[in-house]
Amino acid sequence: MPTIQRADLPQKPRVLHLGKFYPPRKGGMESHLQVLCTELARYYDVKVVVADKCGTPNRLEGGVSVVRLRSVLTLAAAPFCPNIVGEIRRSKASLVHIHWPNPGAILAYLAGGLGARLIITYHSDVIRQQFLSVLFRPFLEMAFDRASAIIVSSPNYIRSSAVLRRYSDRCHVIPFGIPLERFGQSDAAAVRSVRQRYGNRLVLSVGRMVYYKGFEYLIEAMQAVDGHLLLVGDGPLRPELEQQAAVLGLDNRVSFLREIPDQDLPAYYHAAEVFALPSIVRSEAFGIVQIEAMAAGIPVVNTCLDSGVPFVSLDGVTGLTVPPADSAALATAINRLLDDEPLRKTLGERGRQRAAEMFSVEAMVSRTIGLYEQVMAHPPGSVVSAGAAATTPAHISHSAPATDQGFGE
Repeated sequence: MPTIQRADLPQKPRVLHLGKFYPPRKGGMESHLQVLCTELARYYDVKVVVADKCGTPNRLEGGVSVVRLRSVLTLAAAPFCPNIVGEIRRSKASLVHIHWPNPGAILAYLAGGLGARLIITYHSDVIRQQFLSVLFRPFLEMAFDRASAIIVSSPNYIRSSAVLRRYSDRCHVIPFGIPLERFGQSDAAAVRSVRQRYGNRLVLSVGRMVYYKGFEYLIEAMQAVDGHLLLVGDGPLRPELEQQAAVLGLDNRVSFLREIPDQDLPAYYHAAEVFALPSIVRSEAFGIVQIEAMAAGIPVVNTCLDSGVPFVSLDGVTGLTVPPADSAALATAINRLLDDEPLRKTLGERGRQRAAEMFSVEAMVSRTIGLYEQVMAHPPGSVVSAGAAATTPAHISHSAPATDQGFGE
C-alpha cells in the first residue's frame, strides 16, 4: 500500500466521511466505508460521522475516529441527526466525503460545510422513493454543484443514471475493492464439511432478502436445476421465500442459512460450483458479493441490469449474464456451468484474475488517494475533471506513513 510523503506538512490533512451507518451494522455501504477509511487512516487524519439509535462517544476504531450520532428521525430509510452540522463545523476538515444516498448528510454539509472541499461517492440512485427524490433534487444538485469530484463504482452507472449524466465531467470511476485474500483460500476441512452437509453441486447466493435481489426467481429456477441452492442472509422477505420453496417442493434442494460468521463464509464460496446474483432492478448498483465469488475462483451468473452488476462479472469472461426476472434463463445458465467443468474452471480463473486487477482494496485506495490529492491541490469548489486522478500521484511511495493522532485525540 502506498504512502504519501509530506515533508512540508506538520500533520496529515483532515478528511471527514459522512455515512449513514458503520459496522457492526451490516450492509454493503457500511462495509465499504469501514474498509476504505481504515486504509485511508494510514495517510490522512480520518473521521467518520454516522447515525445510530442511541449515539456513542467519539472512539478510535482501526485508526479511524468514529462518531455515532443519535438519529431523531428516519424517513424512507434515511436517518437524520441534528448534531451532524456541529460535527462538520468542529472538524475543520480539509475535505468532506459524503456517501450517497444520504440526504441528512447533504443537508448538513449545505448548512455547515463552510466552504470545505467536497467529494461525493454515488453508491446508487434512489429508486423506490421517487416522490421524495423529486422533492430533494434541488438540494442534491446544490451539493453536486459544489462537489469537486463524484466517485462512481462503474462506467455503466454514469451512463444509465439521469442524475449522473448531468455531472459526467466530474465523475471518476473507482470500483469498490475488497480484501481479496480473505476469499482467495479456505480451510479444506471446512469446505468438505459444507459439501458433506449439502452435496457437491452447490449453487451459492449471498445477500439481504429484499425486493431487488430477485431471490424468488432463483428459487423458481431451482425446479429445473440438478443441484442444491444455499441462500445466505436474512431480511424481510425471508418468510415469503421460505414459503415459496416449500410450496414448490424444494425443501431438500434450497437451504436458507442465516448470517454466517465472517470467518466461516469463505468455505461456502469454495464449496460452491456456481455463484448466482439474480437481482432484478438497478437498486443493485454493483454487487460486491460477485467480487467475493470471483476471488474464490467460482463463476458468476448475474443479470444484465443497467447498473454496475454486469461490469463486475463479464458475460462469457468471468461468468454468464442473463435477463433479469427470468427463471428459465437462470436455470439454463446454472445448469450449463454445473455440467461443464472445464468452462467452470476457465471462467473461475478469469474471475480471479479480474478481481486482482480491478477490485482489490489496494487499487481502490490508491485511486482514491490520487483523487484526494488532486482535489486538495485546488480551491474548494474547483472541478477535477474526469480522468485527472486515474492513477496514484507521483509523490506517493511505499515507506512507512507518519502517525499523528488528529481527530483521534
